[in-house]
Amino acid sequence: MGKALFIIDVQNDFTEGGALGVDGGAAVAAAITEHLRAHAGEYTIVLASRDWHDADNDNGGHFATDADPDFVSTWPPHCVAGTAGAEYHPALDTSRVGYHIRKGQGVPAYSIFEGRTDAGSTVHNLLDEHGIDIVDIAGIATDYCVRASALDALAHGQRVRVLTDLVAGVAAESSEAALAELGRAGAELVATD
Repeated sequence: MGKALFIIDVQNDFTEGGALGVDGGAAVAAAITEHLRAHAGEYTIVLASRDWHDADNDNGGHFATDADPDFVSTWPPHCVAGTAGAEYHPALDTSRVGYHIRKGQGVPAYSIFEGRTDAGSTVHNLLDEHGIDIVDIAGIATDYCVRASALDALAHGQRVRVLTDLVAGVAAESSEAALAELGRAGAELVATD
């Protein structure tokens, strides 16, 4: 029996002042760091995802280029590979992260399961290789990439726990709806304290 922590998209562009910054993003970055300091020994593996979009195209329609973004399926440019916006937020200590997952790279991607390590490993393979059956999920944004990653982890057969005090969402209403959906799908909604 193994346990993994997924840290979803705690990047500068998704925190206050970023291209798609959410309120509470910086606080979540710091809180995840504290959680890892206190609980790193509980995790078999720690994975952190980042959007890592191409600079020279619309990333499969993900970036709005011909019209205003609808903030549902099209977005302003964000987390462009190699830019400061794509980097982890400075309050997130990544020294305990064993696997860095890049997603996007020319296509829309919300779930950590849509990404790969630089060596080409998929999240499915990493979970299987390490015998993971429990996944804790923290990060940004509750109503988009956290939601998608949790649903995919459930579909992979994991017991999923969303750490509700370690997530931040785009909007309160859609974040509450996402958490309710995840609860109905079988995820546990738990606070770390």
